[in-house]
Amino acid sequence: IPQLVSDVPLSTSQFTGLELLTGMGYFSNTVMYYGGYSNHTVASSSSAPYNTQLAYLLTIAVYLVLCGVSLIYSMARSFQSNYVLEGASGGAWILLCSWDFSVTNERAVRQRKANLTIQLKESLSEKAQQDQLSSSEKLKRFGVHLGTWLLSTGLAVGASAAIYFLSEFEQKQAQPIEGSDLLADASTLLVPFVVSLINLVVPLIYSLFNKIEVFSNPRTQVYAVIMRNVFLKMSILGILCYNWMDIVAREPNTCWESSIGQALYRLVVVDFFFLLLGSFFGEFLSNVIGSKCVPSLGVPEFDVARNVLDLIYSQTLAWIAIYFSPLLTVIQIFKFFILFYVKKVSLMRNCQPPRRSGRAAQMQTIFIALLFLPSFVGALSMVAYTVWSLKPSQSCGPFRDLDKPYDVVEHWMSTEKAWVVWIYERVIRSELFFFLVSLLILVLTFFFWQVIKGRKLLIIQLRQRIANEGKDKGFLLEKLQNLQKAKKSSANKRKTRTKTNQRNFSNRQWYAEPDYNQTPESHPAPVMVDPASSAPSALIQAMLARQQAELEDEYEPPRHPAPDSPPSAPSALIQAMLARQQAELEDDGDY
Repeated sequence: IPQLVSDVPLSTSQFTGLELLTGMGYFSNTVMYYGGYSNHTVASSSSAPYNTQLAYLLTIAVYLVLCGVSLIYSMARSFQSNYVLEGASGGAWILLCSWDFSVTNERAVRQRKANLTIQLKESLSEKAQQDQLSSSEKLKRFGVHLGTWLLSTGLAVGASAAIYFLSEFEQKQAQPIEGSDLLADASTLLVPFVVSLINLVVPLIYSLFNKIEVFSNPRTQVYAVIMRNVFLKMSILGILCYNWMDIVAREPNTCWESSIGQALYRLVVVDFFFLLLGSFFGEFLSNVIGSKCVPSLGVPEFDVARNVLDLIYSQTLAWIAIYFSPLLTVIQIFKFFILFYVKKVSLMRNCQPPRRSGRAAQMQTIFIALLFLPSFVGALSMVAYTVWSLKPSQSCGPFRDLDKPYDVVEHWMSTEKAWVVWIYERVIRSELFFFLVSLLILVLTFFFWQVIKGRKLLIIQLRQRIANEGKDKGFLLEKLQNLQKAKKSSANKRKTRTKTNQRNFSNRQWYAEPDYNQTPESHPAPVMVDPASSAPSALIQAMLARQQAELEDEYEPPRHPAPDSPPSAPSALIQAMLARQQAELEDDGDY
């Protein structure tokens, strides 16, 4: 802002409209690029002058530090929720707690059920995925994977080599930045066009490998596709950065920082148009063809992994451009804003959710890690190499009178107080200081790693204890159920025996006197006497029943009553007493 207010650079070129694509011409000497900033100190007040050189460098440093801290924090939170606490979202959680009851659409319900099915299958297959494969099948699968990886690596290397030679050809045909030749300006779009075309076509070829490769679960398949695409995109960016640092930065009497900024601007703009065309041709036309012309193809699925990798690639360009074209970050924000709503409309109207999403689509941690390690670290390395090692242009930019951009910090420290200079010279610039800091970080990392291992071991032990307690409760519950069943069966047997004895007694009409000299084994069954042939009295019946009861008591094995219950008379004796009472009643009735 102070640069815009105090010293507005005047462009010597007229605006033709082509600058919106090339970034050259009218934009060359503006604050869009590094060359549009001056190396003067803005003295708004004598007590607090605004050092443009120091502000330019510190703004970039603060921006990169904030981005790095936010990425590390996000990656740590995502890693904790998805890996450290992974057991909280296991099969039981998926089965009992993952259903969204706000989903009422029939198609969405079927899709959700299919996704839950796939998640459960993945959870079960991960525990026994090696299996049942013979040695020949394993060797065949290994050969297929090796061949596809060699082919994908060869495609990435070939694409990178093509970009390298094309960049060299462009540098030989390059025109000065202030040139007004429209054809020469338009020819600068060749490299970004080829780069975007490769980033669009080669991933489609990678997706064809899935037809011949066989993976144990969908997540491994998605990991393989992501790794191939990341290797392709990062190798192309690495070749471009090498070309800029080795060829463009060595050109004398040119503002090479602005040239690199313009190249990055063209990459961002052309990539934006290719993403829009990809949404139109890849999703809209596929939807029309699949729903109207060839219904067997079906509605296209929204590829989450490919779209996220495109965003990572675009963000990498913005991080690299922070030094060469500071305002390109603002353009990137507008680009992401437009792409968000375009992708949202395309997703709602043209696409369907992935039919095999499962946990394979839930890879937030992987995407954040890719955004940090190859993307952010690579961009930070290039900016740091430029600041510490390369000689800035002597004809433009805020560091035109310095040997290295970092020298501005040393010049600023030399004007401070003696104790500040001593701290800077003896501490900040000391190798021993950074060695001690690194050693302290390693010790703290090891300490926290041991704490994490101890907590994970404690969690495993607690889970095992919970599982053992569950098994104990199940064992006790089974024993209790068996005991209850045994009590019920014994009670039923006693009831059945009592009813049988009562039924047998009611069927007895008259018995002959038994022979007491016979053994229990040879004791004959009592002989029934026909009541029509004689008329015995009821008293005689009672006496005979009592004798029968005594015989049963004599030959029946002794039973030990329970200690808590009082001894009871035999059931036959009770029947005899009841029969005697009945006989007395009948005698009274006769009288």
